[in-house]
Amino acid sequence: MDLEDVGCKIKYLIRDRDGKYPGALDAILADAGIKVVLSGIQVPRMNAIMQRWVRNCRRELLDRTLIWNQRHLLHALREYEQFYNSRCHRSSVAGVTSNTGHRSRGSSRASIANTIRSCGV
Repeated sequence: MDLEDVGCKIKYLIRDRDGKYPGALDAILADAGIKVVLSGIQVPRMNAIMQRWVRNCRRELLDRTLIWNQRHLLHALREYEQFYNSRCHRSSVAGVTSNTGHRSRGSSRASIANTIRSCGV
């Protein structure tokens, strides 16, 4: 199957800065009208973070909503993005640090209770 067989135009390809992608690949994609967007420098977890966001968006929004058209989809995604970025995540409520997965030393029951109250949990 070729890209033309799909019936829609691909505009961008997001890829990392690994050396396994030769310059010839970028030239081939440019000839096809596809702009190559490189990921950030030293952002090894970007793919995992985006996969988590897409999984949560599908599970929490798209699996439960009947989308009527593209305008409705874009509105729902904007609303979900605001919700996702403003909510407190469970690891911060439990006093767990994101790097190690262990409870931080300075966390006490009072600070955890205050965090829970501020998040509305």
